[in-house]
Amino acid sequence: MILQHSVPSTARQRAAVQKKLVREDVAIPAKKSSKTDQVKTSSIVVKKINLILKKNRAILAEFNPDGKVKMKKSKLNSVGFNFDYHTHTYITQAGKTYHFCYEYGFLLLNDDELLLVKRDEKLWLS
Repeated sequence: MILQHSVPSTARQRAAVQKKLVREDVAIPAKKSSKTDQVKTSSIVVKKINLILKKNRAILAEFNPDGKVKMKKSKLNSVGFNFDYHTHTYITQAGKTYHFCYEYGFLLLNDDELLLVKRDEKLWLS
Protein backbone atom coordinates (compact mmCIF):
# COMPACT_ATOMS: atom_id res chain seq x y z
CA MET A 1 0.00 0.00 0.00
CA ILE A 2 1.36 3.42 -0.97
CA LEU A 3 0.50 6.39 1.21
CA GLN A 4 0.29 9.69 -0.52
CA HIS A 5 0.48 12.98 1.31
CA SER A 6 -1.37 15.66 -0.53
CA VAL A 7 -0.48 19.27 0.07
CA PRO A 8 -3.57 21.45 0.37
CA SER A 9 -3.61 23.82 -2.55
CA THR A 10 -6.45 26.21 -1.84
CA ALA A 11 -6.93 28.52 1.08
CA ARG A 12 -10.08 26.62 2.05
CA GLN A 13 -8.21 23.32 2.14
CA ARG A 14 -5.37 24.82 4.21
CA ALA A 15 -7.91 26.26 6.65
CA ALA A 16 -9.59 22.87 6.97
CA VAL A 17 -6.25 21.19 7.72
CA GLN A 18 -5.41 23.83 10.33
CA LYS A 19 -8.81 23.39 12.00
CA LYS A 20 -8.27 19.64 12.07
CA LEU A 21 -4.84 20.06 13.63
CA VAL A 22 -6.22 22.42 16.25
CA ARG A 23 -8.99 19.95 17.06
CA GLU A 24 -6.38 17.24 17.56
CA ASP A 25 -4.56 19.50 20.03
CA VAL A 26 -1.56 19.88 17.79
CA ALA A 27 -0.02 23.28 18.30
CA ILE A 28 0.32 25.39 15.20
CA PRO A 29 2.87 28.13 15.70
CA ALA A 30 1.38 31.56 15.19
CA LYS A 31 2.97 33.75 12.59
CA LYS A 32 5.27 36.14 14.36
CA SER A 33 4.91 39.72 13.31
CA SER A 34 8.09 41.20 12.02
CA LYS A 35 9.66 44.35 13.36
CA THR A 36 8.69 46.17 10.15
CA ASP A 37 5.05 45.14 10.62
CA GLN A 38 5.12 46.56 14.15
CA VAL A 39 6.73 49.80 12.96
CA LYS A 40 4.16 50.15 10.16
CA THR A 41 1.29 49.56 12.59
CA SER A 42 2.59 52.05 15.15
CA SER A 43 3.25 54.58 12.40
CA ILE A 44 -0.35 54.27 11.21
CA VAL A 45 -1.63 54.71 14.78
CA VAL A 46 0.51 57.83 15.27
CA LYS A 47 -0.73 59.29 11.99
CA LYS A 48 -4.36 58.71 12.94
CA ILE A 49 -3.89 60.30 16.36
CA ASN A 50 -2.10 63.29 14.82
CA LEU A 51 -4.98 63.76 12.38
CA ILE A 52 -7.48 63.77 15.26
CA LEU A 53 -5.36 66.27 17.23
CA LYS A 54 -4.98 68.57 14.21
CA LYS A 55 -8.71 68.43 13.54
CA ASN A 56 -9.47 69.21 17.19
CA ARG A 57 -7.05 72.15 17.13
CA ALA A 58 -8.56 73.51 13.91
CA ILE A 59 -12.06 73.30 15.39
CA LEU A 60 -11.00 75.10 18.58
CA ALA A 61 -9.19 77.78 16.54
CA GLU A 62 -12.25 78.29 14.33
CA PHE A 63 -14.64 78.78 17.26
CA ASN A 64 -12.19 80.82 19.35
CA PRO A 65 -10.65 83.56 17.19
CA ASP A 66 -10.39 86.09 20.05
CA GLY A 67 -8.77 83.95 22.73
CA LYS A 68 -11.69 83.30 25.09
CA VAL A 69 -15.31 82.38 24.41
CA LYS A 70 -18.13 80.34 25.98
CA MET A 71 -20.00 77.80 23.90
CA LYS A 72 -22.05 74.61 24.03
CA LYS A 73 -20.27 71.27 24.11
CA SER A 74 -22.89 69.89 21.74
CA LYS A 75 -21.79 72.39 19.08
CA LEU A 76 -18.22 71.03 19.18
CA ASN A 77 -19.61 67.50 19.05
CA SER A 78 -21.69 68.35 15.99
CA VAL A 79 -18.64 69.45 13.98
CA GLY A 80 -16.64 66.33 14.86
CA PHE A 81 -14.55 67.38 17.85
CA ASN A 82 -13.16 64.31 19.65
CA PHE A 83 -13.03 64.95 23.41
CA ASP A 84 -10.97 61.79 23.99
CA TYR A 85 -7.83 63.28 22.38
CA HIS A 86 -5.80 66.26 23.59
CA THR A 87 -2.11 67.09 23.88
CA HIS A 88 -1.98 68.05 27.56
CA THR A 89 -3.95 69.24 30.56
CA TYR A 90 -3.46 72.14 32.93
CA ILE A 91 -4.83 72.06 36.47
CA THR A 92 -5.27 75.42 38.20
CA GLN A 93 -4.67 76.03 41.89
CA ALA A 94 -8.45 76.08 42.28
CA GLY A 95 -8.55 72.52 40.88
CA LYS A 96 -10.09 73.30 37.48
CA THR A 97 -8.77 71.17 34.61
CA TYR A 98 -8.17 72.67 31.18
CA HIS A 99 -7.68 70.28 28.24
CA PHE A 100 -5.45 71.54 25.43
CA CYS A 101 -4.86 70.68 21.79
CA TYR A 102 -1.55 72.45 21.36
CA GLU A 103 -2.19 76.13 22.25
CA TYR A 104 -6.02 75.96 22.15
CA GLY A 105 -7.92 74.53 25.09
CA PHE A 106 -11.23 74.23 26.86
CA LEU A 107 -12.62 74.09 30.37
CA LEU A 108 -15.79 72.14 31.06
CA LEU A 109 -18.05 74.56 32.97
CA ASN A 110 -21.05 72.24 33.29
CA ASP A 111 -22.56 69.29 31.40
CA ASP A 112 -22.98 71.16 28.11
CA GLU A 113 -21.05 74.43 28.46
CA LEU A 114 -17.38 75.04 27.73
CA LEU A 115 -14.99 77.92 28.04
CA LEU A 116 -12.62 77.94 25.06
CA VAL A 117 -9.23 79.54 25.67
CA LYS A 118 -5.98 80.18 23.84
CA ARG A 119 -2.70 79.91 25.66
CA ASP A 120 -0.41 82.92 25.40
CA GLU A 121 2.18 82.33 22.65
CA LYS A 122 4.98 83.67 24.83
CA LEU A 123 4.28 80.94 27.38
CA TRP A 124 3.78 78.32 24.69
CA LEU A 125 7.13 78.92 22.99
CA SER A 126 9.23 79.06 26.15
